[in-house]
Amino acid sequence: ALYAFPSIDLPKKYIAEAEKKGQVADAMYCMSLLEETGIVCVPGSGFGQEEGTYHFRTTILPSEDDMPQVIESISRFHKKILKQYK
Repeated sequence: ALYAFPSIDLPKKYIAEAEKKGQVADAMYCMSLLEETGIVCVPGSGFGQEEGTYHFRTTILPSEDDMPQVIESISRFHKKILKQYK
């Protein structure tokens, strides 16, 4: 298995909505990613990330042939968040 710990830029409106719901922004992001794509990740806030930054950790298990589809799914999801909360 291979672990990835990418940083993510989250819009201020998204962060504010997470706080309003009593959630950490990256935790809300990970749950939404799971619900919308089936991709499992863990919020970076559980790993002591620097305040004001956001990350998630995921284990890369798909076959090499499936990776482009997985990357595209994450990319589409993230672009949707950026557009929705700009």
